[in-house]
Amino acid sequence: MTLVDFPNSSSAAPRIERVRHELKRRVLTVAAIERLTPGMLRISFGGEDLSDFVSLGADDHVKIFIPTEAGEPERRDYTPRRYDNASRSLVIDFAVHEAGPATQWALEARLGDTLEIGGPRGSAIISADVKHWLLIGDETALPAIGRRIEEAGPDQRITSIVAISDMDDRQVFETAADVKTLWACRPLDQAADPSALLALVKDIELQPETFLWIAAEASVTRALRAHLVDERGHPLSWTKAAGYWVIGKADAHEKF
Repeated sequence: MTLVDFPNSSSAAPRIERVRHELKRRVLTVAAIERLTPGMLRISFGGEDLSDFVSLGADDHVKIFIPTEAGEPERRDYTPRRYDNASRSLVIDFAVHEAGPATQWALEARLGDTLEIGGPRGSAIISADVKHWLLIGDETALPAIGRRIEEAGPDQRITSIVAISDMDDRQVFETAADVKTLWACRPLDQAADPSALLALVKDIELQPETFLWIAAEASVTRALRAHLVDERGHPLSWTKAAGYWVIGKADAHEKF
């Protein structure tokens, strides 16, 4: 793998390392299935192909390949929620509110079923010197947010704001960090409306040297980024934002 350093223009900005991984396909076997919440299904995979699996960033993604009758598989991006090379295990959380091909596969999965994945292609590692995080997202970002929280150390403070369609979809994370979690409840058919998240974000005090991470539907991410960066002056060099999905488009995402 190749290590590339992309420092931000400001000397005070956090250092970001981008690590490129060897791109490899792996065939995994379903080892366990857990209904984490009404809206989230957790599937644990196993297999010797995981012996050299690497995921260094909490918001990495793998490509999963869903078989179709037409022959050409559907491709979707998912976060490696947790993995362990020694035990040859990988956990992926599937939001199950909408029955797209990946969701349908997850709902129908049984122990012993196989799934092919590719990647991660690379990881973005944000400097460990960052001690304060503001994480904002929707259901699709919850696996990355949960992983970030669980991997944080005792010297880190994290505020997370997550949009969900039902309060029963709240999750509890085990972490050594100082964490404050806020939940914005809104109907799923309003997932492309930033109002619920903005209502909470507007009351958040932005502390100096806070790393802002946003991931949701693209228009929601754009609105949140505009409010925090353009209107409130949060430094762009302390910000990472992405549209994890685009309403009306399959397997689409945007970077900002």
